[in-house]
Amino acid sequence: MKSLAKSYVINAALLAMLLLNTGCVFHRTKSNEVGVRTRNMGLFQSRGIEQQVYPPAGTYMFLPVLNSWNTFDVNLQNIQMTQSSVTGDMYRQDDLRFKTIDGNDISLDLTISYRVIPEKAPYILGHVARNDQELRDKIVRAIARSRPRDIFAELETEQFYKAELRAQQAEKARVLLNELLMPYGVIVERVLTQTYRYNPAYQQAIEEKEIAEQKIQKFKSSVKAKREEYLRRIEQAKGEVNKMIAKVDGEFERASIDADAYYQKQENISKAIMEEAKAESEGIRKMNQALAEQGGKVLVKLKMAEALNGKKIFLVPASSGQGVDLKTLDLNRFIETEGVRRLAEEKGKTKASGATK
Repeated sequence: MKSLAKSYVINAALLAMLLLNTGCVFHRTKSNEVGVRTRNMGLFQSRGIEQQVYPPAGTYMFLPVLNSWNTFDVNLQNIQMTQSSVTGDMYRQDDLRFKTIDGNDISLDLTISYRVIPEKAPYILGHVARNDQELRDKIVRAIARSRPRDIFAELETEQFYKAELRAQQAEKARVLLNELLMPYGVIVERVLTQTYRYNPAYQQAIEEKEIAEQKIQKFKSSVKAKREEYLRRIEQAKGEVNKMIAKVDGEFERASIDADAYYQKQENISKAIMEEAKAESEGIRKMNQALAEQGGKVLVKLKMAEALNGKKIFLVPASSGQGVDLKTLDLNRFIETEGVRRLAEEKGKTKASGATK
């Protein structure tokens, strides 16, 4: 037994030396890659995929034949599903086509942004895919085309016009895709909706509806503008009316003040006239009283004499009732009457002179 074990060790050592003589192979990872080593033959360790992850931007040396080397891209990658045959992944019409919840056909351009979870690289190699392309085509693309279609089909046709609703469904699709893909070692960062299209007949109906709505909106805007202009003119008219009212009120107030002042002035004048008339009447009354007394006739005669002083008096006889009848002329009465008239004229001149002043 000892010789057999010794022989086995020697043979293994010789085999290892033989393999070393054939030369080791260098394996590298790029800055965006992680590496996974697989032991094809187990001399000192068990066969199978090594659970160690080799970091990016490294160089590693392994014996050929005994080891296999695989890398996975850990950068962000995009799957573009578009209608155009010159863009996207497939270079053919590859957009998502489905029916909305209200039964209309629609197609949608969609971009899925994903990346490989570095720690899951050994699991991906052992259970999911042997390389990036296989992982992309068989896992990520297959799931990304089926489940988002169901989620976006929950919207009604006209709801696709609202960007916030499309973004809401896109986020819902991202969450669902992560639930499905993270067990495979893939995480979805973003789901982006791009162009969407209806079938031609429905598209035309929608465009006509949009045109009609634009016309309605334009009409509403026009009505609103005219209403605002009308309200502005009303306010302007109110301002003018208020201005006129204020002006009239001012003129009325001023006229009232002037009228009150004129009334007060006239009232004062009338009071003065009344007082003057009272005084004059009192003077006349007292004069009459004085004339009625013993010395009154003497005073009148004196005034008559003063009035006739220096005057020439002619007595003209007349006949047939014309002129002065000397037979019936009472000279004394005539002189008294003339004296009273003269006295009244003098007092009237004095009063007029006082009123003028």
